[in-house]
Amino acid sequence: MRTLFDSQIDSILKDAQKLCEQVVTLPLEEKIRALNAVRKALHAVSPFSFEPVDCVLWAKNESVEGNEYNPNHVFPPEMRLLKLSVRVDGFTQPIVSWQPDFTEEHYEVVDGEHRTVVGKTDKVVKKRTYGYLPISVVNTERTDIKDRMASTIRHNRARGVHAVMPMTEVVAMLIRRGWTDDEVAKELGMDADEVLRFKQAKGLPELFEKHEYSRAWE
Repeated sequence: MRTLFDSQIDSILKDAQKLCEQVVTLPLEEKIRALNAVRKALHAVSPFSFEPVDCVLWAKNESVEGNEYNPNHVFPPEMRLLKLSVRVDGFTQPIVSWQPDFTEEHYEVVDGEHRTVVGKTDKVVKKRTYGYLPISVVNTERTDIKDRMASTIRHNRARGVHAVMPMTEVVAMLIRRGWTDDEVAKELGMDADEVLRFKQAKGLPELFEKHEYSRAWE
């Protein structure tokens, strides 16, 4: 049964078909630019605009760079499996990124470092995607490095692929940048004891300057 809005939807679909006919005539690079622009426009009016996955864009390989703080590590067998997965199944997840200067020319990886490596180095994948990578952009309002670090670590820990020793460096860096133990625990999905263990593993006195010790000994 047709609704009151069906005729309006039909009109939108006709306009979309005309748009597709225009896009298909463009050279490759301009076609991708046009598709990205259309996706952004639709995302702006989407009821799911808060969700980064609602807008997946294609960015040139050279414009996507890794970060310097990701403690995630993939062993060779898993890396080979990831490469095979992308070759056979294609990119099923975008590379989560952040724009340091809010331009289309530069993206920093928040999650998806190894998918980025596959997209940049595997000849089969690179040829198929014309040297582009699928990305979604997060943290547009949270630009401090500690916010990006927290986002990366949340992604890693949610998958259970977090390296322990580099994590001590991350916790230490966040404490040095002024985060409290409670903030670290909340942002990284830890409990208080876990934060304390990482601080103890680092073994630096300055990490405990603001630490509140238990008074159970009194």
